Amino acid sequence: MTDDVNAPVTPPPDTASATAPDTNAPDSAAPATDPAVSALPQAELERMTDDIVQALKTVYDPEIPADIYELGLIYKIEIEDDHEVKIEMTLTTPNCPSAQELPEMVENAVASVAGVREATVSVVWDPPWDQSRMSDEARLTLNMW
Repeated sequence: MTDDVNAPVTPPPDTASATAPDTNAPDSAAPATDPAVSALPQAELERMTDDIVQALKTVYDPEIPADIYELGLIYKIEIEDDHEVKIEMTLTTPNCPSAQELPEMVENAVASVAGVREATVSVVWDPPWDQSRMSDEARLTLNMW
């Protein structure tokens, strides 16, 4: 199961979508789930997706008062049939002082979700992060209108 988020997407409030990304949405790059690819039951996949997103929303860059999910730092969530979860994320800049700790914080948060066997985080730089990936919630929190 792969959740590509190359196009900006706005998640429903406090949940993740269990359908393909809405490429017409202007704000955050929210991962979404394509159930046609997974052997996991739809209800389980939706629950895991929602729980993973909620866990990601508990992780904050120590220098920015918005969570990494709303900042658009999560590029891909992949839930395997064996319940291994692979996350692709980026940082606001390659020189981010939290470059060592943020991926570990993400891994620990996702690994704590019920049903997740293992969580693996990869930091990617393509595409580079920019402010257009932020959700309205993050923009409001950071007063960036």
